Amino acid sequence: MLQERRVIEPRKKQQDAGSTRDRILITNSEIAQPNSIPPLVSALKTCAHQNAATFHFPGHNRGRAAPSSLVHLIGLKPFIHDLPELPELDNLFSPEGPILEAQKLAAKLFGSSETWFLVGGTTCGIQAAILATCSPGDYLILPRNSHISAISAIVLSGVIPKYIIPDYDCLWDITAGVTLSQIEKAIEELHMEGQKVGAVFITSPTYHGICSNLTDISKLCHSYEIPVIVDEAHGAHFGFHPQLPSSALQQGADLAVQSTHKVLCSLTQSSMLHMSGNIVDRERICRCLQTLQSTSPSYLLLASLDAARAQLSEKPGSIFNNALDLALETKNLIRNIPGISMLGTLGFSNFPVIDPLRLTFGFWQLGLSGFEADETLYSDQGVISELVGTRSITFAINLGTCRDHIQRLACGIKNLSEASLLSFEKIKGQIEDHCGSAPFSDITVCLNPREAFFARKRKVAIGESLGKICGELICPYPPGIPVMIPGETITKKALEYLVLVKNKGATISGASDPLLNSIVICDV
Repeated sequence: MLQERRVIEPRKKQQDAGSTRDRILITNSEIAQPNSIPPLVSALKTCAHQNAATFHFPGHNRGRAAPSSLVHLIGLKPFIHDLPELPELDNLFSPEGPILEAQKLAAKLFGSSETWFLVGGTTCGIQAAILATCSPGDYLILPRNSHISAISAIVLSGVIPKYIIPDYDCLWDITAGVTLSQIEKAIEELHMEGQKVGAVFITSPTYHGICSNLTDISKLCHSYEIPVIVDEAHGAHFGFHPQLPSSALQQGADLAVQSTHKVLCSLTQSSMLHMSGNIVDRERICRCLQTLQSTSPSYLLLASLDAARAQLSEKPGSIFNNALDLALETKNLIRNIPGISMLGTLGFSNFPVIDPLRLTFGFWQLGLSGFEADETLYSDQGVISELVGTRSITFAINLGTCRDHIQRLACGIKNLSEASLLSFEKIKGQIEDHCGSAPFSDITVCLNPREAFFARKRKVAIGESLGKICGELICPYPPGIPVMIPGETITKKALEYLVLVKNKGATISGASDPLLNSIVICDV
């Protein structure tokens, strides 16, 4: 890290007294007033406009040597503000200046006791949360449809997973959340076996916007003094409007990790980790984040988190009014189009709350997979969706959504319906043929993920893999939910599901052979 030095301010007299650190604190107390520039944004702006002789990284030297091809694409300003860990910009791992001020403002807005900015995405936050609450040999209770970042955290930490199989709707080919009774059963089973539960990990909302009852789950876990970690990647906007679900922190979670760049407006890869209560050791979180995050964080990402917080804090109770209105308008435009299904709560009676800004439409009554419908919508109307599945497509409504775009979406879906509607007999046959259980409903764990990660492996033809121990983490992406996890027995159902989604157009992530002609197994 660069040593502390004086701030160069051209055309102004330099201050005679006070250290750089003192000046930072004074400046931040001034800029933290309402309607002022966010503290980290202000510090980055001031630093970028210094008349300084620069002999530091990065190598483009504030844009002077920026690659011309990228300058033509995004201009010079991103490079001018792409600065390293200068003293006046503060230190992410021991903040005392603008980062600390920005994180405190975020904590106040989101209702946490402390908030940490993340430049490694929610993946980094989930890994830190699990490492901070679980020790090697502890058990982590989590749904089997958790994001791959939770599995990588299990590998890193040496904890043992206790999987809960979430509700599954075969008609939609969608998994939901977990229930209070499932969590209670898992805790009681582990206690009867004399095992220690390090934490309970919940994904809420899911990628499709389905929310678990975190209030009751948190109360249950806290009665056992077990911390609750919530992967709230898709719910950073929760709690900021009466029509939106309550946030994880509002429902009693101890740690919540949010992708601020998803529905909110920070730059991609920037996220926040929020803590509440006193069950979790904050110092351990700090150590875990220092272990996992880059020692050269992007201040553009950090400043974007500060800016997104400021944008939300300007009118937190009404900023989503227009987005919610457009989401409702979209539903009204599409709900009566023949052959189109709309995801609601009827298929998931245990989960009565769905994010109103996450719209999922099914196309099986048209004889189309989600992938086929998505391709047509893109070529017909230039519609780009958020998530494509075997039976449906999910569209994310956000602060930047405009009426023209929802009208193009509705027009494209209407055209699909008119061109593709099939007879009821054919529809019924397709529905019946598809229904089954979740691809991971009958898992058998032979090795925990860490053991499998370090086990000797070999590659076999996929036809020879049945019954063997999986050696790689394989999942269709997005959403990044594994169908096979290292250490699990390879089942016929899982193999058939992977082949099905691959043939329908899904990208298979994590497999050494994305064509699925072969698969890596643990040679034990």
